[in-house]
Amino acid sequence: MIEVKKLVKRFGLKTILRGLDFSVQPGEFVALLGPNGAGKTTFLRILATLSRPSLGLVQVAGHNIPNQAAEVRAKLGVVSHLPLLYPDLTAEENIRFYGRMYGIPDLEERVTEVLEMVGLDNRRKDLVRTFSRGMQQRLAIGRAVVHDPEVMLFDEPYTGLDQDASEMLDEVLRSVAAKGRTVVMTSHDLARAEDLATRFDILSRGVIATSAKHEDLKNTNLLAFYKKSLEA
Repeated sequence: MIEVKKLVKRFGLKTILRGLDFSVQPGEFVALLGPNGAGKTTFLRILATLSRPSLGLVQVAGHNIPNQAAEVRAKLGVVSHLPLLYPDLTAEENIRFYGRMYGIPDLEERVTEVLEMVGLDNRRKDLVRTFSRGMQQRLAIGRAVVHDPEVMLFDEPYTGLDQDASEMLDEVLRSVAAKGRTVVMTSHDLARAEDLATRFDILSRGVIATSAKHEDLKNTNLLAFYKKSLEA
């Protein structure tokens, strides 16, 4: 579902990604872990077609980035630090707008379903600019899943969420995974990543330092694996 070979990303004279290789099978849930500055957000922005690779092959759902970016976006749901919402539209208007972009059938039913899923049905008529940071992030999650995408990219999605909203996101992620969708998530919350993901990739110094499937950690825990990977 995702194929990356020899990916390089430079900003001026600074090289962030240094020949990164990364492959994800359909239905895998990959937690992309690493220290601040390792390049996790840069990498997800490339997968999301928000940034162009300097060198290398990047394919999502069989489409090349950047040449087939529009086709890739149709397959993607993205949740980042920024909500990417329209503040002067209501919650339901935001979901409806994105639903129309994707040509969703029975759109009004889907709008209600999504707002109920993220716990905002009672605020559906309120302008997004009146929402707290956590509420905006809830709505951003709804926006990302409205078209039931094949691939979900989550960049630190728990940022700004309270406990109830975090538990809601847990359920969304489990629901997406249960449908066989492909998920890549960056997170500093190792306990949450260990609970949700089926695979863990450690990004360090611009490359994937090591990778392990959940079942491979049976004799250790994710924190120990993470620390050992960074020491290598």
